Amino acid sequence: MSEVFEGYERQYCEISASLSRKCTTAAALEGEQKRQKVNEVKSGIDDAESLIRKMDLEARSLQPSIRAGLLAKLREYKSDLNNLKSDLKRISAVGPRSGAREELLESGMVDTLQVSSDQRSRLLLSTERLGKSTDRVREGRRTMLETEELGVSILQDLHQQRQSLLHGHNTLNDVDDNVGKSKRILAAMSKRMDKNKYIIGGIIFALILAILIILYFKFFH
Repeated sequence: MSEVFEGYERQYCEISASLSRKCTTAAALEGEQKRQKVNEVKSGIDDAESLIRKMDLEARSLQPSIRAGLLAKLREYKSDLNNLKSDLKRISAVGPRSGAREELLESGMVDTLQVSSDQRSRLLLSTERLGKSTDRVREGRRTMLETEELGVSILQDLHQQRQSLLHGHNTLNDVDDNVGKSKRILAAMSKRMDKNKYIIGGIIFALILAILIILYFKFFH
């Protein structure tokens, strides 16, 4: 439901309940006090009509699925306002004489006004309950959005941790590759050292053999 429409609706229900109480009070008054109360009711009815026009414009600007329910409500409010106008006419039509209260009681107007007041009170209570339900829905939606944001944040953290683990894994692979290369280099150096040992040993053996041959020829020939 439109938040704007809800705001107008609450204002109308409050004004309607207030006007009903004023009509009941005005029916029991006489003279100047009655005229003042009637004028207050007329001013309140003007405000109520203004709110109904605003609700009508707001309802017609919404989607058809929402508009139908709001227009149905609006018809009830218009009917309620017409009842208020009728009550005001009946109160204004009664002349300022001492038996006015008794005549109103005999005609059942006070009972009618009381019933209308009870109906408007129930209407106001229903609107307040609707407002509370709407507030709960908004709170649930806000909690859902916060939960969604938290979930997104957790997923982002997990993604970052995964990237860190992948980076660490790649680093370990690089280290393993370097260690493998070092092993291969050391193995090659070891082979060369062994080969050099054999070469040096061969050279030493050849030198010793040459010295022995020289000594042999020197002393025996």
